[in-house]
Amino acid sequence: QVQLAESGGGLVQPGGSLRLSCAASGTISRIHAMGWHRQTPGKERELVARITDGGSTNYLDSVKGRFAISRDNAKNTVYLQMNSLKPEDTAVYLCNALIQTYYPLDTRNYWGQGTQVTVSS
Repeated sequence: QVQLAESGGGLVQPGGSLRLSCAASGTISRIHAMGWHRQTPGKERELVARITDGGSTNYLDSVKGRFAISRDNAKNTVYLQMNSLKPEDTAVYLCNALIQTYYPLDTRNYWGQGTQVTVSS
């Protein structure tokens, strides 16, 4: 059993910053890639940022230079620092991670419940 718990969402003015956190817990052997997706009503879910267990990152073009993904392997946690936020960044942000568990013995993708980010004046 694995749970992903997100935190850090909220309401922020345009140009402001937020930091999202996502902590994984459970019967974890190893966490491979971790990432953040976002979803708005009527649109497909899109990958915002991803980080491998080796630290390689990739970003959605529209957030490059504004967002930064990082991870703390000792805490099984991934972060998303969001700066220079724009109204079009408003969405539910969901954490996901490819996790190997020792009970049950399995490797699969897990999702958090999502955290709302609203950018508005």
